[in-house]
Amino acid sequence: MIYKLIETNSVLTIFLNELRDKAIQKDRMRFRINIERIAGILAYEASKTLIFEDDQIQTPLGQKMSHGIQDQIVIASVLRAGLPMHYAVLNTFDTADNCFVSAYRKHHKSGEFEIRLEYIASPSLDEKTLILCDPMIASGASILATLEQLQRYGIPRRILILGIIGSAQGVETVAKKFPNIDIFIGDIDDELTAKSYIVPGLGDAGDLCFGDKVDL
Repeated sequence: MIYKLIETNSVLTIFLNELRDKAIQKDRMRFRINIERIAGILAYEASKTLIFEDDQIQTPLGQKMSHGIQDQIVIASVLRAGLPMHYAVLNTFDTADNCFVSAYRKHHKSGEFEIRLEYIASPSLDEKTLILCDPMIASGASILATLEQLQRYGIPRRILILGIIGSAQGVETVAKKFPNIDIFIGDIDDELTAKSYIVPGLGDAGDLCFGDKVDL
């Protein structure tokens, strides 16, 4: 399933507008906060699809029958742009385990690029609910490379992907490769350039969060 949240009117639209606005996004703190706000909304929507079971709560004055999440959650984030998302999702699922993946584009003089994964820190994923956070799903290559490498750490019972903006091509690529996953995404743009940039998109989320980097 692909859950495109922009299709329902909510404050998420305002946060997305500010992320895209080339004047507003110059404020790095505000950009990071808007990433966190959207990630919190994505996590809330994703929580509606988790497994809940009856749970009895003892209050100071009595007992209350309620429901509790039974999923064993692991939150995985793609560095570096995924960091603001990670903390927001962890604030929602505060007992979750955590996984970090260093995945980035290595550009070549030919104009082509490859996805390199140089570091993964992950608990066992066997029978867990894996929530993978990546702000931009452009070509889908980094998501696919990450999911393939994470199989070394076990087979999750379920996989959910949270993204801020994706391209139609990238989201479709991921959905075809992993048809059993659920994708929760703020918005989907139609165009993907030959260099795998989303248009209109918002630019480089990592740079906008943390500043420019030097590519060696």
